[in-house]
Amino acid sequence: PRLPDGKPDFSGIWVDTGSHRNITVGLVEGEELVLLPEAKALMDSRMQKDDPEANCLPTGIPRIAPFPWRIVGAPMSGEVTHLYFLFEGNIHSYRQIFMDGREHPEDPDPSWYGHSIGHWEGDVLIVDTTLFSDNRFGNRSGIPSGSQKHSIERFRLSDDKTQLLIDYVIDDPEYMVDPKTGSISWSYAP
Repeated sequence: PRLPDGKPDFSGIWVDTGSHRNITVGLVEGEELVLLPEAKALMDSRMQKDDPEANCLPTGIPRIAPFPWRIVGAPMSGEVTHLYFLFEGNIHSYRQIFMDGREHPEDPDPSWYGHSIGHWEGDVLIVDTTLFSDNRFGNRSGIPSGSQKHSIERFRLSDDKTQLLIDYVIDDPEYMVDPKTGSISWSYAP
């Protein structure tokens, strides 16, 4: 499926295939998530009941949520200027991706899902996200996710159009020793 401007249409309901449980699920083979000592201490001090997901709050990215969500594009003048991920669970939250060519704001206003700007490279959607709220859980075991985190995601459809494949790079200098690369997928839920 294609949008009026010829770009792939990611519209529809999607469900995560496992990354909501653990951010390390999709790491490239051979990579290991190494945390700074302060991050390890923070992770060890956390309890399952403190997890945002356990309190019906957004979990952030790339963790996402265990419930289905819908991707919707907002066209203006025939061109999609925003993409929205509408989450069914938690607090019925949403993630917005600005597709109108803007930059990240200079005056930060951190949020659960950060500030995302996107652009197309052929049939691949590139999403650059910064300005996250601090102290999110990167997985159920309490891996910290800081306000300095920066992620780059590359979204593309599988050949049979039933999977949304996401390659990502996460750099979180506040908690991680070095950036990590991984891949996750979401299944189409008709």
